[in-house]
Amino acid sequence: MPIRVIAEAEVRPTENPNKVRKAISNVFTPSRYSVIREGEWKIIRAEGYGSSSLLRLHRLLRVERILDAARQYMKSGVIGNKIIFKLHKQAALMGIVSFCDDEINSPLGAIRFEIECDDPKALIDWLAPRTHRGSPIREYPPPD
Repeated sequence: MPIRVIAEAEVRPTENPNKVRKAISNVFTPSRYSVIREGEWKIIRAEGYGSSSLLRLHRLLRVERILDAARQYMKSGVIGNKIIFKLHKQAALMGIVSFCDDEINSPLGAIRFEIECDDPKALIDWLAPRTHRGSPIREYPPPD
């Protein structure tokens, strides 16, 4: 099974849908976007395939030097062949990765990621390898 990534973010009434879309694209490179209407709410859904769609997230985790924290969040979100986690939408709009657990941590809502792949552990090792104080980061090849 190739890597399939779905990112969804709610568009609140006070938000500009283009900014929500930009927040997603700052951390992820989707193949396509769609808008889902649920009553009065809109949800922007972005879908991408392969490790290349995750290269922005891969790079940002290194630039921000948050590999260990990212690894912990992603590992705690593994359910079967899926990795589920949330990113703070406002931080993503600024090009910053900030993991969050719920809406309290992200007042305008979060971007929910669901990554489906054959080997979630290998994908996490590639995205956020374990670091050791004083030793270089071991780079793993992309998993697909």
